[in-house]
Amino acid sequence: MEHSEQNQASDSKRVNKTDILRDFQVSFFAMSRLVSFPWTFLEKDLESNKSSNLISDILKQTCLHSLCRKFPPSFRYRKLFLSELIRREEAAGCDPLDELYDVLAEVVGAEDTTECYKSYLLPSGDAVSLLENVALISEGTTGLVTWEAALYLAEWALDHRQAFTGRTILELGSGVGLTGITICRSCSPNRYVFSDCHPRVLQKLRDNVRLNGLSEHSVEEMDWATATEEHIRQIGADTVVAADVVYDPDVAESLVKLLSKILRVSSPEVFICSTIRNQETYGGFKQQLEEAGISHRVMTGAVSHVFPYKRVSAIEMIKLYR
Repeated sequence: MEHSEQNQASDSKRVNKTDILRDFQVSFFAMSRLVSFPWTFLEKDLESNKSSNLISDILKQTCLHSLCRKFPPSFRYRKLFLSELIRREEAAGCDPLDELYDVLAEVVGAEDTTECYKSYLLPSGDAVSLLENVALISEGTTGLVTWEAALYLAEWALDHRQAFTGRTILELGSGVGLTGITICRSCSPNRYVFSDCHPRVLQKLRDNVRLNGLSEHSVEEMDWATATEEHIRQIGADTVVAADVVYDPDVAESLVKLLSKILRVSSPEVFICSTIRNQETYGGFKQQLEEAGISHRVMTGAVSHVFPYKRVSAIEMIKLYR
C-alpha cells in the first residue's frame, strides 16, 4: 500500500513537472509578461532539491529549443528571462548552472531590434510563428502585433473546426495573421483569403504566411470603403471572420458597408470577434448593423485556453445574419 502511494506521488510530481515545463515553454515563445510564469513551482523545487535540474529542463524547452534557434523572441526578452532564472537559482543557493550563463552570454550586449518572433504553440504540438513589431503602435498602425480578440477567435476556431473545414474563408483585417494561420494549420480549409489594406501590414502578413508554409493560400489588399461586389463574388467565401476590427467609429462604418455587400452577394457564415474597449464605439457598431438590416447573435460558451494572454478584457463574438 505504501509503495503504491509512493508511486502515485511520483506520477503526480511527473505530471506537474511536465505541465510546468509546458507552461514555461508556451509563455516564453509567446513573449508573455514574466510575472505570469509559474515561478512558485520553480522556487519550491529549487529549495527542496537544492539542484538546478529543473532550470536545465526549462532551458531545453525555451532558449535551447530548436524553435528558439529558428524563430527567437527578442534579445531583450531573452536576457530578462535568463536573468530571472539566475536570480531564482542564486536565491535558492544552488550551484551555478554553466549552460545558463553560456546562453546568457549569447544575448548580453546584442543589439535589440524593432521586430521579434512570437510563436504560439498549438495543441497538436505544432507552432504558429509570427514576425511582429515590438511596439504596439508603429508605422501609423496597430496591425503589426497580435491582439487579444485574434487569439480568442483562433481558440474558438480550434473548438469549432467544422465551421472551417473544406470551406473558402475570407478574413477581414488579418493583421500579422495569427487567426488565419491557426485555422489553416488546424482546420483544413479549402482556401483561405487573408486581407488587409495597410501596405506595411500586408507585407508583414505575406511574410508570415510564407514563414508558416502556407503559400497555397492568398493574401489580398482589401480597402473596406472601395471593395466591389465583383471582387467579393470572385472570392466566393463560405465563411467570413474578423478580429479586433471594431475600434473606431469611422472604421466601423466602412466595415458595416462592406458586410452589407458581402451578405448581399452571398450567404456566408460571418463571425466578428471584438475586444470591447469602448462601449460607445462597440454599441454604435451594433446599431449600424441593425440600421443596415443585419441581425446578430452573441456566441456564448467558454473556449479552450490554448494561448497565453490576459483574459481580463471583455471579448465578444457575434454571428451575423441578413
